[in-house]
Amino acid sequence: MSLVRLKIKGISYSQTQNGAYALILNEVDGDRKLPIVIGAFEAQSIAIALEKEIKPPRPLTHDLFKNFSDRFDIVIKQVIIHKLVDGVFYSSIICEREKIEEIIDARTSDAIALALRFDAPIFTYKTILDKAGIYLKFSSKDKETEDDDDSIVVDEILQESETVEIDTAAATSGYSELTIDDLNKELDKAVANEDYEKAAKLRDEISKRN
Repeated sequence: MSLVRLKIKGISYSQTQNGAYALILNEVDGDRKLPIVIGAFEAQSIAIALEKEIKPPRPLTHDLFKNFSDRFDIVIKQVIIHKLVDGVFYSSIICEREKIEEIIDARTSDAIALALRFDAPIFTYKTILDKAGIYLKFSSKDKETEDDDDSIVVDEILQESETVEIDTAAATSGYSELTIDDLNKELDKAVANEDYEKAAKLRDEISKRN
């Protein structure tokens, strides 16, 4: 079976289901998206790995795993989403230590959170993408409209399937009236309090201003 390389399009949230997130993966050489439902903790961990400028004061679980692996010379070479059964994705982490390769089963959200920290490529099989891949089309090129449409699509997917992971175009409403200095102060507070979901939203708002 042929492998298809995926990249992370982002993480999105549901406007109708509290705490529901979806990670959306995009095939590198195509337009199809692979959405996978994830929990709030996993969404935060992936968002932190994507946001290189946000440094947690203490290591998250996936950061601890990375530090542990580095200490014992374990390298993650790639992640493969290898199976889809009853709406649940199954993944494998391909590791190597002292030129010995091992395959470890993992939840897809954990596997991707680790892949980001190791700069490891993410793959799935063409048969899985054919079965679960979707096309997301936006009605406007405007970024805000695109984010709104994305959230709507996520809600539709969440209603139909349990295996969607949302794109992290997190909403930044409520921050539009703050100055850049105020946003940076709030960002520092959020990171210090380990409120990484809020930190990601603040970082999105700051990025929009720059």
